[in-house]
Amino acid sequence: MWIGQALYHKDVRTAGSHNIGTTNVYRVLGPVAGTIVLAMDILKGTLGASLPVMFGYHQHWLILVCGVAAVVGHTASIFIGFKGGKAVATSAGILLAYNPGFFLIASALFVSFILLTSMVSIASTSAITIVTFISWFGYHDPLLTTIAGVLTVVFFIRHRANFARIRAGKENLVPFGLYYWYRQRHQ
Repeated sequence: MWIGQALYHKDVRTAGSHNIGTTNVYRVLGPVAGTIVLAMDILKGTLGASLPVMFGYHQHWLILVCGVAAVVGHTASIFIGFKGGKAVATSAGILLAYNPGFFLIASALFVSFILLTSMVSIASTSAITIVTFISWFGYHDPLLTTIAGVLTVVFFIRHRANFARIRAGKENLVPFGLYYWYRQRHQ
C-alpha cells in the first residue's frame, strides 16, 4: 500500500482486487512495484522471525511465534483498519528465517504450481499444504507442522474470493504458465 501511495500516487486498495499484497500490486502498478512489495513482505516475515535471535534467544518455538506475529500484523494491520494482505510472502519470510532450505523447497513448489496453473491462489494454497505435510513426514518437526497447518487454514480463508472466482471461471491469471497458454489458444 505504501509503495503505491509514495511512488505511484495510487492506493491499491481501490483498484484490482483491492488487496495490498504482491499480486494486486503487480497487476495494478507493474512488476517493479510488485517485486518491491514481494521483497518487503518476505523481509517482514524474516525480520519478525529473526527478532528473538537478534536478542540472543535461539529457541525454535520463539522464532516461529514471532514470525506468526508478523503474519498477524500483515493480515490485520492496525494502520489500515485491521485489513491487510493474504500472508503468503510474509509466511515465506518466516520459512527463510527458520530454515532457508525449507524456504527453497516452498519456493520451488510455489513456482511449479504457478507455472502449471497460472494462478497465484492455487500456487500459494497448494505450496503451503504440501509444506505442512513435508514438515511432518520429511522433517518430523511438530512445531513447524503446527504453524504451517495454521497458516494453511489462514491461506484458504484469505483466498476464499479467489476460489469463488475459480469456480465461476473468472479468476485472474498471471500472463504465463501452462494454463494461461492453454486459455489463450482455446478461447
